[in-house]
Amino acid sequence: MTEIQKLAQQAKEVLQRAVAEALDKKRRLGQYAVIYQNGKLVRLEPEQIAEQLRKH
Repeated sequence: MTEIQKLAQQAKEVLQRAVAEALDKKRRLGQYAVIYQNGKLVRLEPEQIAEQLRKH
């Protein structure tokens, strides 16, 4: 793996962690979240956010 590939992988992991933390915060606050899934915008209720986080 080249240095650029390593940096890209690190950036991807950091972004995934940040998104997971933001979604978890919305879940804990009882707020909905909107995500892009299968080519569509999808509104997730707090209970659905927990399910989504378990998948990833």
